[in-house]
Amino acid sequence: MITPGNSDQSMPAQAQRCGYVAIIGRPNVGKSTLLNHILGMKLSITSRKPQTTRHQILGVKTAANTQTIYVDTPGIHQRRGSAINKYMNRAATSMLNDVDVILFVVQANKWTDEDQAIIERFNTVSCPVVLVVNKTDKLASKKQLLPLFKKLSSYYNFAEIIPVSALNGINVEILEQKISSLLPENPHIYPDDQVTTRSMRFLAAEVIREKLIRELGQELPYTTAVTIDKYDEDENIAHIHATIYVESAGQKAIIIGKKGSRLKNIGTKARQDISKLIDAKVYLNLWVKVKEGWSNDEQALRGLGYSE
Repeated sequence: MITPGNSDQSMPAQAQRCGYVAIIGRPNVGKSTLLNHILGMKLSITSRKPQTTRHQILGVKTAANTQTIYVDTPGIHQRRGSAINKYMNRAATSMLNDVDVILFVVQANKWTDEDQAIIERFNTVSCPVVLVVNKTDKLASKKQLLPLFKKLSSYYNFAEIIPVSALNGINVEILEQKISSLLPENPHIYPDDQVTTRSMRFLAAEVIREKLIRELGQELPYTTAVTIDKYDEDENIAHIHATIYVESAGQKAIIIGKKGSRLKNIGTKARQDISKLIDAKVYLNLWVKVKEGWSNDEQALRGLGYSE
């Protein structure tokens, strides 16, 4: 029997789309903030400090027939010298020829030599590049957008130029629609409810590092790293033991603070955020250790989790 409004011929299923999207740009243009807004959760740590992101972080969003696999990357910078800086640049650029779409994030009305250097890397890529002009909410007038777009479009043949505010979510949905239209027809790679490929150990270490950055401000030694020595979950409580590595005794004293007050504050804020992330109570124990010269030692970097 055929019910009213239906046909005896089934409609063809809508083809699935799936692909990788690299989010690249110089430091501190809002790449991680953009990813977090798209995913609707805080996956990548953020701060006003450049080079907050040090690793590639995959964020997966599945909506209806489309699965988008975002790759958040460290800011591409021209600072030379240390092994950690070289590692971050490699992490930021190593996938450019292996993704389906590139989102090049820039800051409205602030074009730099580092932005220009990134443009030159697109000469070797074959996928479409979408220029995402972030922080447009900070422009004095929206009339500034038209001449800005005209100027930026002369630099490269972008698939689209889209103004957004990653912090406020302005035009982010329009950006997602454009990305979806550029993705190839492919079956989904990950389960529909998966959000990232990173482990909770990794995410916990990143949360702790974010609290270090935010708590220490200008005093922050960029030569800090966090490792998780123990991560056990038992009856709705996670027991986490972590070590913060620095390069000198002076840096260690800065992080610990007077009578341990600073380290305690960092631990409290990290524990609260990790608890929200895993929806469970957290017992967090932090140590600070000196590992001289780790940021410029390839072997030490690998031991601290900075591997390709």
